[in-house]
Amino acid sequence: MKEHILVMQNRHKRLIRTKQPWNMQRNWSLHLMLMPAVLLALVFQYIPMGGIIIAFQDFKPYLGFSGSKWVGGDNFRYLFLYPDVGQVIWNTLVIASFKIVAGLIAPLLFSILLNEVRLMAFKRISQTLVYLPHFLSWVILGGILLDILSPQGGMLNQFVVALGGDPIFFLGDGTWFRIILIVSDVWKEFGFGTIVFLASLAGVNPALYEAAEVDGANRFKQTLHITLPALMPITIVLMTLSIGNILNAGFDQVFNLYNPLVYDKGDIIDTFVYRLGILNGKMSFATAVGLFKSVVATILIVISYRLAYKLANYRVF
Repeated sequence: MKEHILVMQNRHKRLIRTKQPWNMQRNWSLHLMLMPAVLLALVFQYIPMGGIIIAFQDFKPYLGFSGSKWVGGDNFRYLFLYPDVGQVIWNTLVIASFKIVAGLIAPLLFSILLNEVRLMAFKRISQTLVYLPHFLSWVILGGILLDILSPQGGMLNQFVVALGGDPIFFLGDGTWFRIILIVSDVWKEFGFGTIVFLASLAGVNPALYEAAEVDGANRFKQTLHITLPALMPITIVLMTLSIGNILNAGFDQVFNLYNPLVYDKGDIIDTFVYRLGILNGKMSFATAVGLFKSVVATILIVISYRLAYKLANYRVF
């Protein structure tokens, strides 16, 4: 027995000695393929971080970073005194929260229903059709929604008038605008979320369903006691990780659909920063708002990853 152990230890030592170190010359092609991604990250994500200094200056483009006056935390103090900031943060939280909740419930229910379909051709066609909107940009979908929801000849308002009602200005009323944002975002993205839940269901042991059927459980009880518990871990992970996106209510979508009539209910942090920084030229204040959002989002992401590890034993690092 001791001899066998010694032989195994010697073999393990030989394997360690013969393991070749990472050879830059031998793996140059792998480094070359990695370079475009590294350069993109440096150019568009890391180098622009130098612009954070604008948040602490009274920045003037013609003076540059070095010539602009240093004001310290004045922009951040002004942030909390600005009359519209509270409403903008509230709009962001409300819209993002409903998107997160609805964006979890819709793919969860659809994946359960699709999992019960036994006709594979219909199942694949349905999954493909609901997945397609994910690839359309909000520029295209925004134009489509503007035509469909138009109070003058829009398809949805034609249906309302045919039922005896009056045309509704969906994108000009704050309450309707929020509903349109949430519903259209769920419609666009729930097909992509369905893939995650279907992948989890693919790992469920079919013997569990067979045993439940032998015990007399119908399809509803099998779904209730087998399918739903199988989806709970991934649901908890997605829910906790989405906390980090609570301040991201979807700039592309809101920007392509909103107008001054719905600023009180539809203006979010990202569009607020865009209007202040790009349109009004208040670059320092807009940078301070964006930096404040980034710091809060970073804290929320750290918290969400800790929660995901505690609740579902999920970790990235």
